[in-house]
Amino acid sequence: MKKILLVNTNTESAPYPVPPVGLCLLASTLCKTHEVRIFDGLAAPAGSLPRVVRSFAPDYVGVGIRNIDSIVLDKPVYYIDDIHEKFFVPIKRETDAPIIAGGSGFSVFPFELMERSGADYGIVGEGEAALAHLVAALDRGDAAAGIPGVIKGNTVPEAFVGQSPSLDMDTVPFSEVDRWIDFSPYARRGAYPIQTKRGCGHRCVYCTYPCIEGVSYRRRSPEAVADEIEQAAGRLGDVTFEFVDSTFNDPPGHAEAICRAIIGKNITVRLRTMGINPAHASRELFDLMLAAGFSQIDCTPDSGSSTMLANLRKNFTLPQLETTADLIRRANIPTMWFFVFGGPGETEKTIAETFAFVDKWVNPEDMVYMMAGLRIYPNTELHRIALREGIVGPLDPLLRPVFYLSPLVRKDRIDALMQEAAETRHNCVPASQSAPSPAMMQRAMEMRAQGNAREPMFRTLLRVRREMMKDGTLE
Repeated sequence: MKKILLVNTNTESAPYPVPPVGLCLLASTLCKTHEVRIFDGLAAPAGSLPRVVRSFAPDYVGVGIRNIDSIVLDKPVYYIDDIHEKFFVPIKRETDAPIIAGGSGFSVFPFELMERSGADYGIVGEGEAALAHLVAALDRGDAAAGIPGVIKGNTVPEAFVGQSPSLDMDTVPFSEVDRWIDFSPYARRGAYPIQTKRGCGHRCVYCTYPCIEGVSYRRRSPEAVADEIEQAAGRLGDVTFEFVDSTFNDPPGHAEAICRAIIGKNITVRLRTMGINPAHASRELFDLMLAAGFSQIDCTPDSGSSTMLANLRKNFTLPQLETTADLIRRANIPTMWFFVFGGPGETEKTIAETFAFVDKWVNPEDMVYMMAGLRIYPNTELHRIALREGIVGPLDPLLRPVFYLSPLVRKDRIDALMQEAAETRHNCVPASQSAPSPAMMQRAMEMRAQGNAREPMFRTLLRVRREMMKDGTLE
């Protein structure tokens, strides 16, 4: 049986470490035909990759690239150079086995990353079927040409991009993350990732999800989702499960059905999710989420201005957003809110409208995360807008981060307005200040030891922030 080494290159641990669910799904798919091992760059000892490659002697090496950069204009971190030096270079030094690159970040910049990494093959989009077909062809000694989603070298027709086969999601095995990696670093600070579907039918101007996963929702059955949670909880005990879909409550009814399936299991679990969509929020949804075990959610409207919601091509209106915020506050579900300033058409007036929304509708105990500038990705509407406005040129490379900022408001004014919000509202935190200081963390841990340990850490940190603002010790 031939051997495949899958390598997780994502070593970022802020705000919390993210388990490599994609690689684990690949491992669970490929283990029927190949001997599979995952090298987790986040948890493995520094410098241990060469030894692992030598001892395992893989026939193929799959390298997952999740993040290109931090997408934060005011605190930029570019990951690709480190990924090349810490992963691709040692692998090539130790083995002649074909290197196959993939992952969500790779799928956005496949040709640039093929050239930068020197990988032999690349997989664009979801990899379960494509990687299985590719290694089967290589096992037989066949050429890889024509396999949907697979590219070779840096000379490939663009028509291949986005043609990865659409899977029946209920044929994909459970990720069994804890089977393939040491889950302990993630159990302490992160969460066990669960997918309920792939694809996104929305048209937000900046988003790459439709490019990576397609524009049609492909759902897992609620029973399969609940079964995976029950089985993982049985193995791991007290662990948080995070739904990592682009939006949790899309399409309508799917999230409710999943909650009912979990409730029907009569299991006690702790759940959280990103991407609550205001277009489909309801009291029934939040009641079911609370009953299922949700302890935290994220809501990412990006703006509280009706003008900006339209400009960003959100699928919901300001009244729907206000209703959602009211429902969240009444349910008292701890929530992290995310807003980004500087999108197409942003002005000081629309920024003020967002802060007016925050003041009226957001629970003061919930965090408001503020960013300036939108990362420009190829094949998005934002890229086309930036081209029309002359912010970027047709040949400008985008692999290194380039950001869009509205020409109608200066960057220093956006910064000043965000700083004013941070100084007058304890729950408003700019992205550049989101990492807590050692003093804040120490005080937060003291608070949690005194009886608040079950609340999300961000709520504890906001309590500390409010204290430090009052006594003048906030840096």
